[in-house]
Amino acid sequence: LGAYRHTGNSSPMSAAMSAASAVAFATAGRTAGRPRTNAKASRAARNSVATAAVSDASQLAPTSMFTETALTAQQMQDLASQRPVHNFVSRFGDDEPRKGADILVEALEREGVDCVFAYPGGASMEIHQSLTKSKTQIRNVLCRHEQGEVFAAEGYAKCTGKVGVCIATSGPGATNLVTGLADALLDSVPMVAITGQVPRRMIGTDAFQETPTVEITRQITKHNYLVMNVEDIPRVVREAFFLASSGRPGPVLIDIPKDVQQLMSVPYWGPKVSLNGYLSRLPNPPTNPQMQQVLDMLKNSKRPVVYAGGGCLDAAPELKEFIELTGIPVTNTLMGLGCYPASDPLSLHMLGMHGAVYANYAIDSADLLLAFGVRFDDRVTGKLEAFAARASIVHIDIDPAEIGKNKHAHAAIFSNIKPALRTLNGLIRGEKATFDFSEWLAAINVQRAKFPFSYSNTSDYIVPQYAVELLCKMTDGKAIVSTGVGQHQMWAAQHYKFDEPRNWLTSGGLGSMGFGLPAAIGACAARPDAVVIDIDGDGSFVMNIQELATLHAENLPVKMFILNNQHLGMVVQWEDRFYGANRGHTYLGSPDVEYHTTKNEADIFPDFVKICEGFRVPAERVVRKEDLGPAIQRMLDHDGPYLLDVMFPHQEHVLPMVPGGGTFKDTITTGDGRTPELKDMNTL
Repeated sequence: LGAYRHTGNSSPMSAAMSAASAVAFATAGRTAGRPRTNAKASRAARNSVATAAVSDASQLAPTSMFTETALTAQQMQDLASQRPVHNFVSRFGDDEPRKGADILVEALEREGVDCVFAYPGGASMEIHQSLTKSKTQIRNVLCRHEQGEVFAAEGYAKCTGKVGVCIATSGPGATNLVTGLADALLDSVPMVAITGQVPRRMIGTDAFQETPTVEITRQITKHNYLVMNVEDIPRVVREAFFLASSGRPGPVLIDIPKDVQQLMSVPYWGPKVSLNGYLSRLPNPPTNPQMQQVLDMLKNSKRPVVYAGGGCLDAAPELKEFIELTGIPVTNTLMGLGCYPASDPLSLHMLGMHGAVYANYAIDSADLLLAFGVRFDDRVTGKLEAFAARASIVHIDIDPAEIGKNKHAHAAIFSNIKPALRTLNGLIRGEKATFDFSEWLAAINVQRAKFPFSYSNTSDYIVPQYAVELLCKMTDGKAIVSTGVGQHQMWAAQHYKFDEPRNWLTSGGLGSMGFGLPAAIGACAARPDAVVIDIDGDGSFVMNIQELATLHAENLPVKMFILNNQHLGMVVQWEDRFYGANRGHTYLGSPDVEYHTTKNEADIFPDFVKICEGFRVPAERVVRKEDLGPAIQRMLDHDGPYLLDVMFPHQEHVLPMVPGGGTFKDTITTGDGRTPELKDMNTL
C-alpha cells in the first residue's frame, strides 16, 4: 500500500482500486508496497537524518509527528506500532483465552475509541455481544440504517479529527456502507469500518448474506483487510487506525468472518505493524530551501492570494499567523471553511461555482496563487486552462498525486501543511520581511462592494439566504453545522460564517444527499456540549429520515433546520437556467396538489411535523418571515432534538453561479426561476 490513495493522474477511486489491488484476497491483512520512483532515495534520506532530538519514539504523539519530525525507519515502525492508550488493564487475565470478538473490542479500547456506530446482524452479533461487556464502556449509537451509521462516523471524525468507527454485518449490511466509504475517501475522512463476514469455510459458496466485501470496497477505501487468522486482529486493528489517520486520511475496512470472531485465543499486543512501504512514502518535513523559494516568489508578487482547502483544517493557527505576517487575502474551498476566520477582513470566503465573485476575481487576477491543502477540484476551477491563468502557482499538499494532477505547479512541495507553514512563518520572521498589498486589497474590495452575497429583501415570504443568516446570528456563528447536498448546502456555506475549523460538516467530493442528519448525530455524540444543527433540504432530509428514531432513542439534541421548497432545488435551478424550466421529475410534493399554488399548509407533502410526532421528536413549521426568529429561538431553547420546517418558494436560485466548465467571466449574478422564459442571464 502506498502512503496515499492514488498516484499519477488517475481519479481517486480508480487509483484507490489499483492501490488496494496489490493485496490478494486470500492474504488480505498484509500491506504491499507500491513502487514509486523516489521511494529508495526517500528511505535513504530518512535513515541518514540526525535524530538526536528524537531518541525515544514514546516521546512523540502518534500520527502527526510522522510528517513534522525527521525519523529513522525503526523509529517510524516503533511509533506506528504504539497504541494511544498505554498501561491498559484488560478485563481478561494475561493468559486467559477469549473470543476473537473480545480481542477486537479490546483492540478498539486500546485505540482510545469511546463511541462506535453499529447495527447488528447475524455475522456481527458476536462483536455486539462483546461491546456490551466493554471495560471502557464504548458507547454504541444505534443508527437505524447502515448508511446512517457510516455518515455518523464521518460526522464524528470531521468534527474531532479522530478516527470514526462504524460496524455492520455481512451482505446488505456491508453494501449499505459503500456510499459512506466513497464519501470518506473523496473528503479525506479518517474512518475504520468493521464488517462481519460469513464463516471462512463458506466464503465463495454464495452463502446467505455473503458478499465479497473486500472486492466491493477496494476501489473506495484507502486499504482493506480480510482477517483469516484470529491472531492477526491486534496488528490489523493497529494498522487500520494508523493508515486511516496518517498521511492523507481516509477510510480503512476490516472484514472479519464470523468463525474468526468466535475462535478462542490469547492475544499478543506487541506485534510490529507491517507497513514499511507505506511509512517510507510519508513526507519529510519541508526544508528551508523549499520554503525560501516560496518566500522569494511572495516577495516578487503584487497580487497574491491564498487558496486554502480541507488540508488546512489542522493547520488553522499556522495559516492565521501566515496571513497576519503577510496581509495576503485568503479564500476557502467548501471543505476548508473555518480554517481561516470568515469574520476577518482578509477572508474572501468561499470560491468556486457558487463562491463569492470577489474570491473568484482574486483568483482570476492574481499573479501568485498559494494553494494549500487543495486538489483543484472541478467545482472550484471550472475551465482549468482559464483558472488562475495569470498566476504562478505554489502547491503544498500531503498527497503527491494531487500535485500537478489538474494544474501545473511552479513550486510543488510534498508536505503536511502544518510544518510547511511553520517553516515559512519562521523564515518570514527571521528575515523581518514586510509586505504591502494595499492596492491589491483595494481592488478586491471594489468587487466585494459591487458583488456581495446578496438576496431579495422581501417580507412576502421567507428568503432562504435570510433564514441562514438569521440562524448564524442567533447562534453567534458557533454551532456545528451539517448539511445535505443541494441549494441549502450552498446557502449554508455562503451565509453561515465559520470562524473555527471542524464546525462545518458536509459531503463535498461525492455530494451525498442524506448526509446531514446522520453527520449531525455523529457530531452530537462526539461533542455533546456543542450546539449541533442540521441545515437540510426536504429532498436530502427524507433520504435518512429514519434517523429521527436515533435522536429520540439516544437523546441527542440535534436541531434540524429544514429549508423546504417541495422540490429537488439544485436540479430545478439547472432546469430553469439551461433546460427551459422543463421539469424532469424534480417535484417532490404531492402529485395531486402543490402547496406553492394553493398556499394551504394542509397541502405540504410530506408533513415533517406529523412524521416527527411519530418519532417523538418535537417539531413546528414556519411560513411567514415575521415568525422565523421566534421559531428559531424555540428550537434553540428546547432541551433535546427539534425540527423546524421552513417553507420557501422553489424559484429561489443560488447565486452567484459559474456554469460547469465555465470561467470567471461566465459568472451568473442575477435572475431566478419565476419567469424562466424571460430570466435574466446576465454574466460578468
